[in-house]
Amino acid sequence: MWSKDRHQRILSMLEVSGRVSANDLVSILGVSRETVRRDLVDLELAGLVQRVHGGVVLPDTSVEAPFEKRRQSQTRAKRDIARKAVSLIKPGASLFVDAGSTTSIFAQELVKLSGIMVVTNSIEIATTVQAANTGINLVLLGGRLVNDVPGTYGELTVSEIRRFQVDMAFIAPVGLHAEKGAFSYELLEADVAGAMIENAAETVLLVDHTKQATLSRVRFCEIGQIGTLVADNSSSPAQLEPFRRAGIKVVI
Repeated sequence: MWSKDRHQRILSMLEVSGRVSANDLVSILGVSRETVRRDLVDLELAGLVQRVHGGVVLPDTSVEAPFEKRRQSQTRAKRDIARKAVSLIKPGASLFVDAGSTTSIFAQELVKLSGIMVVTNSIEIATTVQAANTGINLVLLGGRLVNDVPGTYGELTVSEIRRFQVDMAFIAPVGLHAEKGAFSYELLEADVAGAMIENAAETVLLVDHTKQATLSRVRFCEIGQIGTLVADNSSSPAQLEPFRRAGIKVVI
């Protein structure tokens, strides 16, 4: 049995039971324990399983950390991603930037530019850009405020997004999967990200290694809608190769 077939068999078993032991896999698949170990490592790197003592379970995507806690995690990786992402912006470009911990750091690098247009639903990003006073044409989208992420959301926000047609959308998803697409945790956040992508000529996702090959609750775009993935240096070749095979330009 080829590794791809074994992987599919393991995932099918997980969908039924929610947990599979390594001993059972050795017996059912008729392969060595070392082969099973390699299969489970590959599946975990792809974000499809979570290894536990004695076997694997389905990944837990039920809880997302509060915004303030997310802001303080992977700060160096997010800073590296932000610097690289800003280098992709051409003079005079128009941008969508969604609200999030990674894009908040991205905004701190964005203010080093001038002569561009930034349309965002993030109050923090708007404040950062406005305070820098570097000649950026800033638009803060209207809408309903939410408690966790400081931004605007809802039908009004989405309708305002659709009034624009911009060059690039910079989006920071909660999870990105090479087959299933990009995900948010909250429906309101997914609606905003999806609308920004639909109304931008190019989509750039800012995704550190902890969010690659992972899922969350609400998908906001298919993998084919993503043009560029900006990743950090801690991203492994095994994590990034599926995105390259999917036709996404990967920038480290």
